Amino acid sequence: MDILAIASLLLVAAALFGAVNHLVLKLPSAIGILVVALVASFLIIGADAVFPWLTVEESIEEVVLGIEFSDALLEGMLGLLLFAGALHVKVEALRREWLLVLLMATIGVGLSTAIAGVGFSWLTGTPILVALVFGALISPTDPVAVLGVLRAAKLPKSLETKIAGESLFNDGVGYVVFLVLVGIAFPADDAHGSGLSGAALLFAQEAFGGALLGAALGFVTFRIMRRIDDPPLEVLITLALAFGGYQLSLWLHVSAPIMAVVAGLLIGDVGTRHGMSAETRAHVDTFWTLVDEILNAVLFLLIGIEVFAVAFDASYLVAGLGAIVLHLVARFAAVAVPVAILKPFSANLEQGVTRIMTWGGLKGGISVALVLALPENEWKPLMLTACYMVVLFSIIVQGLTVAPLARRLGGEPELDVG
Repeated sequence: MDILAIASLLLVAAALFGAVNHLVLKLPSAIGILVVALVASFLIIGADAVFPWLTVEESIEEVVLGIEFSDALLEGMLGLLLFAGALHVKVEALRREWLLVLLMATIGVGLSTAIAGVGFSWLTGTPILVALVFGALISPTDPVAVLGVLRAAKLPKSLETKIAGESLFNDGVGYVVFLVLVGIAFPADDAHGSGLSGAALLFAQEAFGGALLGAALGFVTFRIMRRIDDPPLEVLITLALAFGGYQLSLWLHVSAPIMAVVAGLLIGDVGTRHGMSAETRAHVDTFWTLVDEILNAVLFLLIGIEVFAVAFDASYLVAGLGAIVLHLVARFAAVAVPVAILKPFSANLEQGVTRIMTWGGLKGGISVALVLALPENEWKPLMLTACYMVVLFSIIVQGLTVAPLARRLGGEPELDVG
């Protein structure tokens, strides 16, 4: 199938499953689409097991495997989704929470990777370096899932900024850590060399290069938009920034996710205040909200149908259950340690912040895309199954319960890390 046929099929399926959810399940839109897609996938697998002559599963599996989920997300959709998410996070609010966001996106990601990786190695017998790769790919929280949940939670603004900011930067840093560990665990000849020095060079190039490129492109775009008052054209310019900047990042081998976040923050804050008229701001906000909603629906549909790529081996399913526990323990450490470090120095920690941010650290399409992007190896089917189970638990169970939990625990700032 060509790309237009695949895109048409995905949009039709997303619209159909969204309508079923709206009329029957009435779950939050993206989660509902995932649930309907998952149920439909299991019904097809079950029907094929009872009536093997149907061969429906085989036909659909061929289509699903023909969709390069990893490339579609990491080299296409992710840039637009991160840019759209960053547009709605105000720099002034983020500045007040910058230290916690920084600690969670650095120390937190490192702790989560180490705990989940060592635990996965002990649980499954996976070589430690390969297991650390698994820890890295389930450490990034998915800003798409997190920001979708935040819309329904109606949290205090400071807590919302903490969660949104951390999810955006955590994702970019987690992706860089993943690339570094993959280079160590699955060595290949490249320009960065090997070992710790090569890993450090790759991290610096990806992380700092992505931030600098995002700031530069965002500033240039802002200066151009400041001289124009044509809402459709300015919307087109922001779209060019998101698409072009992301592809330029890939070409320059710097972190495209970090580039998208930094550029989105700059345009969403400085650009909207000083470079756009009120009419342009309304156009830009409406356009990027629509892009976000459509891509969100397609992404969660893709997660639901990726079940056809998962190996249903009993030992893999047991490992997946263990990985869910590891994911929660690792996420708790990633939140609790930075909060504990800041507790003596900050009065801006909401009641129940550790529990809310632990349970709200949703995993999503990024983790699935990363595991699918791994080089072929004997451990990949196990890691894919375990990762997929973590993502389903995170989105369906945590995603449907985090808003009530946050409303119950979230209150005025208080020196309470639990």
